[in-house]
Amino acid sequence: MTHPPAPTGDDKLTGLLARLDEATTLLAQARDFAKPGKLPRVLDTARRVLLQEGGAAAVESRTAAMEAAGVFEGSDWATPQFLVPSLTTQALKSADANTVVIEALSELRLLAVARGDVRHALISSEQAHHYLTQVMALNLWLLFGAPSEAERETQGRLAELPRRLFAHLAQRIGYEHIIDRLIGEIWRILQQRPIQVGPVKQMITQIAICQADPAIDLGISGQGADRLVSSLFGPTHACREDPGLEVYRQRLTGMDPTALQAEATGFARAMHDTGLVSPYHPVLLRHLLDNGDTLIGDALGLSSTGRDCLLCYRELVHALIRGGLHPDTAQAVYGLALTLERGILYQPPVAPALWRQLGLALSDWSQARLDLAFGAAVSPRARLLEGVLCMLGLPLGVGQGNNPTCQSARALSMWAYNDPDYLLQMVAWAARDDEIIMHFEGQPISSMASTGGVATELPMDLDPVSLIVVPHLDRIYAEMGRRCIGREGDPHRWVNPEFHGWWSGRGFRINVDVASGQLVDLDGFLRHFYASYHPGYNGNQPIIHPQPAGIAVTDSAARFIGWHAITLLRVSLDPGGETRVYFYNPNNDSGQDWGDGVRVSTAGHGERFGEASLPFEQFASRLYIFHHDPLEPGEPARIDQAELDRVIGYLQRSWGADRLPPGGLQAEPGG
Repeated sequence: MTHPPAPTGDDKLTGLLARLDEATTLLAQARDFAKPGKLPRVLDTARRVLLQEGGAAAVESRTAAMEAAGVFEGSDWATPQFLVPSLTTQALKSADANTVVIEALSELRLLAVARGDVRHALISSEQAHHYLTQVMALNLWLLFGAPSEAERETQGRLAELPRRLFAHLAQRIGYEHIIDRLIGEIWRILQQRPIQVGPVKQMITQIAICQADPAIDLGISGQGADRLVSSLFGPTHACREDPGLEVYRQRLTGMDPTALQAEATGFARAMHDTGLVSPYHPVLLRHLLDNGDTLIGDALGLSSTGRDCLLCYRELVHALIRGGLHPDTAQAVYGLALTLERGILYQPPVAPALWRQLGLALSDWSQARLDLAFGAAVSPRARLLEGVLCMLGLPLGVGQGNNPTCQSARALSMWAYNDPDYLLQMVAWAARDDEIIMHFEGQPISSMASTGGVATELPMDLDPVSLIVVPHLDRIYAEMGRRCIGREGDPHRWVNPEFHGWWSGRGFRINVDVASGQLVDLDGFLRHFYASYHPGYNGNQPIIHPQPAGIAVTDSAARFIGWHAITLLRVSLDPGGETRVYFYNPNNDSGQDWGDGVRVSTAGHGERFGEASLPFEQFASRLYIFHHDPLEPGEPARIDQAELDRVIGYLQRSWGADRLPPGGLQAEPGG
């Protein structure tokens, strides 16, 4: 008796693809209420395809049809513009096959978009490529490592699927580009000096693993990685081979003053070069407390300003080192150094407030939140102190995470920048009392008595201070908005000055009609903005206090994405002589392409750490709300008509395209 020949790999793949196409068609034809019943067959067949040689390429060409059929409908993957690269690791490690498959389908969909094979309504080719670069950087282990014992136990053969996926992604994007793009991405992010550097440290760790693996040939790729790797794992002579914390402690005990001096300057140089702090750095600082504290200034890399502050507040600085600087809270070293450099301890309330912070009794809820988000390697009080020091030292490094809480992030940044003792008071109320009370037009608003805020879930992907304070601020902000219901116009007119601080200008301009969404009085709006903020029209008056503003964010195709809160910091000439607006953007990464030639810069045009900038007229084209001092009107009539026309041109070609009033827009001369 003869048996038919076993199907080849190609035959098996062909058969599975036919079944996948059939399942996709049935899903597409199903009514909305019936789609959940059809989806499991699609995902199960896709899983089997992705485990075949060539399966990823075959699925990539089908992802547009699968998305149109409703594969991602009703899930987080339905909005690819909001996906967070750092969350992919857990999805790909999941024991749930459907989670792994839908993550793989999403990345193959974005690969098709990144390569220009598919045009997506919600995400551009550049954004998709940028996202995949970060995803691959965070998951380089999938390219080079076999499944671990834990993966084999939890996923079984499913563990092969992410590896086949990433082999395909790397082949399509290019192995040599992964490391080089990754390094460039890391340096670009670090130039902005974010408070949260966990993802960056993960990326650098993956680079170090690749460099150390003899089986991986990076060729000429990876230039510039050594400084990043050494800044974390071996910034000085005594820890260059990453010996471990205990060995390093023992080495410190045998060092003479000259050797300690070399260690101190080596750590400081690495920290200020990169914005990253090695876990060995706090070990040295804690050693210096009892063995030559004169070197603390060198270890922190302080200028004369910082050294003077250190000498004046020596006891407080020592207490902060003991209370908040540990290997697991290493970034607190950088926060402390920059806090001293800012000289804010000379403001009378700040030092006493930091003493209070050192002994603050955290509520059970605050302790549980901090432990849940960051683990229990150090006490919740030490973790929160790290967050406080980093926010005071890096006020423009506050990020909103993957949450719609840009208003609250902007407030924290503004207070750290402009009113640090008020920030410390907010932290004390939230962390100790589980309640913040603010006032709106003389009436108290309690964060505990207010109902839900803008965020529908408690945010977790935040720095320690934001983790504790933002939920309270979010509810208060939302309540202030509710109290404006029924008033004519935009509620930000009343909410922003009450929420952010007295320094927010009471004058208010908006160029969008709240009811219709159409542009209104654009000429007057722009002339007023130039007269209030452009040094050529406001008597060369610099911005004194940071001011809240609202922008219309667009993607790289200049398509409208949404409204966003930012802070105006300063307006000045860049090194090339061009007038630029320097602003703070709380969206975690300020370097963006807003389309039509409007590319937000974070370095190279006179930006300070954490600032974003645009030429004045490009910034004005994306602005829709600003505050100003009504007693300082400037000279609107002197503004050059040609410049206003250029601003309106940028606006008409982007977010204003479908908001034009009947008859279009035209600036009025001298108006």
